[in-house]
Amino acid sequence: MKALLVIDVQNVIVEFKDFQEELKNIENIMWDFKEEDAPVIFIRNIEEDETSLFYKEASSSELHHSLKKYADIIIEKKTPSAFFQTELSEQLNRLEVDHLFITGFNTEFCCQFTAIAAYDRGYKVTFIEDATGTVNDEAAYEMKGLDVRDFVGSVLHWSNVIEVLDVEEYNEKYQISNV
Repeated sequence: MKALLVIDVQNVIVEFKDFQEELKNIENIMWDFKEEDAPVIFIRNIEEDETSLFYKEASSSELHHSLKKYADIIIEKKTPSAFFQTELSEQLNRLEVDHLFITGFNTEFCCQFTAIAAYDRGYKVTFIEDATGTVNDEAAYEMKGLDVRDFVGSVLHWSNVIEVLDVEEYNEKYQISNV
């Protein structure tokens, strides 16, 4: 069975800049999973520090209202990997999931770490590059011309173990018609 991971679609990230294209892509993919009764699992980053924007009780750390209605399961995490010291593995085993689709934020941190951790645990992994986004850019990394999503997608693709697709390729390969 396949499952969709929607990583850190939280107010503090989504409201940082215009992520409308990424949110639309994620929502379209969620519709596909809902139509097939495949699980949509949201991952929420939380912190215990009351001064953090990711503080578990802060509205800034809440799942963004535009997509949270699609969540079948919500897993809370405290590190970039959605697997580290969470119940994600147990949930996936219970659901008999063997193929994970990765979407969400931030591409180069939580999405990438989770994709690699999923592969290490034996899952088939599909990383949907333009259904991820990041608050960071070339200035953050002091690398002129850097496209973070494309860079991460290329690295994962070159690994030859994680399938990297854009939404159009996802629709073609998985015969989805609602774009």
